[in-house]
Amino acid sequence: MSRPFKIEPLNGGRLLRLTSADGMNRLTHSCMLALTETVRELASRDQPLIIAGNSNFFSVGADLNEISRLSGPEAYEFSKIGQTLMNEIEHFPAPVYAVVSGHCMGGGLDLALACHRRFAAPHALFGHRGAALGLVTGWGGTQRLPRLIGRARALEMFVAAERITAKQALRMGVVDVVCPLPEKQAVARLGIS
Repeated sequence: MSRPFKIEPLNGGRLLRLTSADGMNRLTHSCMLALTETVRELASRDQPLIIAGNSNFFSVGADLNEISRLSGPEAYEFSKIGQTLMNEIEHFPAPVYAVVSGHCMGGGLDLALACHRRFAAPHALFGHRGAALGLVTGWGGTQRLPRLIGRARALEMFVAAERITAKQALRMGVVDVVCPLPEKQAVARLGIS
C-alpha cells in the first residue's frame, strides 16, 4: 500500500505533500501512523518542513466512514494517534509551515494549526464542521485555535461549524499570509529552494 503523501526534497528542507486517490487527503488511521513515523524521521534532520495538499484540498480531516465504525475505546485510541501526530509537528525542531489551498476542514485544520505558520491561497476555506455532524475534534484543535484567535471566537467557530474564507482567516489570525502562490511564499520565507 502506498503512503498517502510524498516527500519532495528542497534545498535545505523538505516538502510533505498530502496525496490521495480522490484528492481530498483524508487523515485516516493508517495515514496518521505513517505521517507520525515520517515526521519523526524528518525531525532528526533538523531541517524546515512544508506541509501542503493540492490546489483544491489541504485536507478534509478524518475519514467519517472510518470513524463511524469505531467503538468508544477505539475512538479514544484514534484520538490519541491524532494527538501524537499533531504534537510531533508542534514540537518539530525546525520551522513547519502549512500551505493551504482549497478546503482545510476538521482534522485538516488541526493539522494546519499544529504547524508553526500557515500560508493560504485566496480561495482557501477553513472550518471545524464537526458540530454539524455531532462530533468534536480530539486532535488538539480545541486548544490551539483559542490560543491563536481567542476563546470566544474559537468557540463560535466550533459550535456554529462555521466556514471562513482565507481573508477572514487572515483577519482573525488563523493564517499568517494570504497570497496567490502560498507554496512559493513559504519556501521564500524559509530561505530554501
